[in-house]
Amino acid sequence: MTSESIFRAVFWVLFAGVIVMRIYFMLKVRRTGERIMPDHEAVDREGRGMFAVRVVLFFILLGWLVLYAINPTWMGVLSVPIPDWLRWIGFALGLASVGFWSWTQVALGKEWSPQLQLRKEHHLVTTGPYARIRHPLYTAMIGYITSIAFVTANWFFVVLAITAIAGLYARVPKEEQMIIKEFGEEYKAFMQRTGRFFP
Repeated sequence: MTSESIFRAVFWVLFAGVIVMRIYFMLKVRRTGERIMPDHEAVDREGRGMFAVRVVLFFILLGWLVLYAINPTWMGVLSVPIPDWLRWIGFALGLASVGFWSWTQVALGKEWSPQLQLRKEHHLVTTGPYARIRHPLYTAMIGYITSIAFVTANWFFVVLAITAIAGLYARVPKEEQMIIKEFGEEYKAFMQRTGRFFP
C-alpha cells in the first residue's frame, strides 16, 4: 500500500466519523420533535447569500468526494507538497476534533440546531466545553476542516477549508446577536467569562 493510499484511507475514516456522528445527533434531536431543516426566518437571519454559498459548497464537496473516491490520481495536479509527518499530525488533529465535536453535541443536547435558530424554551448551555468557550462547535469544525486539508494534501481541500473557516467567522456575529436578543444580559455576562473559539 502506497503512502497516498494510506492517507486516502485515513481521510475516509475522518469523513465517515463525522457523517456517523452528525446523523446520530440529528436523529436524536428529531426524536424530541425539534426541527432540523431551516425555516425562512433562519435563512433570512443567516442571509440568503451566505445560505446559498453553504449549499453550493456542499454540492461541490460532494462532487469532489466522488472524484476522490473513484480515482484520486485525477487530483494529482492539485497536490500540496506536505511531509507525511505533518499529514499524520493532521490526522491526530482530526481525531481530536471529532471527539471534541461529539462532546460539544452531547453538551448541547436538544438545544443544537444546524441553522441560526433557537429552540422553543431554549436554555443557554454553559456546561461542558461551553464553560470556557462560547462556540466550541465551531472550534471543533475549524480543527476538523484544517485536519482534512493536511491529510489530503490537496489544494481543493485547502481552499475549501479557508472558505469554510471564513464562513464560520462571518456567521458568529449573527449568531451572537440572535442569542443576545433572546438572553440579554445573561449572555453578555457569559461572553465576558468565555473565549469565542478558545478559552
